[in-house]
Amino acid sequence: MPIITSPQDFNVDDLYVDLRNVIGRSLLLKCEGFNFAGSVKLKAAAAMVDAAERDGLLTPGSTIVESSSGNLGIALSLIAADRGLKFVCVTDPRCNPASKRVMRALGAEVRVVSETDANGGFLESRIRYVRNLCEADGYVWLNQYANRNNWLAHYRGTAPAIDREFPDLEVLFVGAGTTGTLMGCARYFREHRRPVTIVAVDAVGSVTFGGVPGPRMVPGLGTSSRPALVDESLIDDVVHVPETDTIRTAHALSSRGFLFGGSTGTVVSGASRWLDAKYPGTDPVAVAIAPDLGERYLDSLYAESWLREHFGGLVPELDSPGADILGV
Repeated sequence: MPIITSPQDFNVDDLYVDLRNVIGRSLLLKCEGFNFAGSVKLKAAAAMVDAAERDGLLTPGSTIVESSSGNLGIALSLIAADRGLKFVCVTDPRCNPASKRVMRALGAEVRVVSETDANGGFLESRIRYVRNLCEADGYVWLNQYANRNNWLAHYRGTAPAIDREFPDLEVLFVGAGTTGTLMGCARYFREHRRPVTIVAVDAVGSVTFGGVPGPRMVPGLGTSSRPALVDESLIDDVVHVPETDTIRTAHALSSRGFLFGGSTGTVVSGASRWLDAKYPGTDPVAVAIAPDLGERYLDSLYAESWLREHFGGLVPELDSPGADILGV
């Protein structure tokens, strides 16, 4: 029986779901949402805060500030609350209302930047706001987009955990946001000379891998400004997933009892399409990482009003007779 004193001390790291009954072929989904922050971002948040404290950047009077679309902000809110630190999350209108409520419940301050950047997204605007904020004394920006401790958390934790469970792993699918999880896992398998095909899964409209910028409504994966952590030499392939496919896949999963977030919908959709193209009729040992669960998306991805506003053409398909998917 685990007994903990800090919320970051608990994390389920060995739960996998075989999605054969959902997508028609074997794909092992590593579930990273079973911790008090509810996502894989707890690992990176803890690593970045620990390093900042070791380096003397964070002191008892400091205020952490970070740009986040939701999950890292929640993880940092949790850690700041546990350690008696202040935290300001700078986000944008796409952030799930539930995520903002969770951060505020944990004592964080949430500031929403609504000015779009040159690529039609909000990332550059959020970062500009953070930089301006940090001109005042006492603010410490961890900068998840360039902080090596972001990927180190997964190099030391996530990737070895997968390697232990699947020594014969052939393909690993990782969603690309800041690319911390992706780069940490890719580096681990490359440096340990493991013959694993690393496939990055990104959203259509993201510029992370040189894609054409475009509007994105589902928070999580994708960027409107290329993260400094990206090293494409460590990646074997990239799949870009339209948000309509993200939503279809998330609802397909929820219709079978697996309520996952938007990022997981993107990763599973991209992985399924890639496997169908590269391994027709066969099932390699393949793992995909599910960053979070779906409760925080009930006001967006799983809400009929949100879907009608942003993806109206999908609603009849998702709510077809006998498909009780919308649940509203």
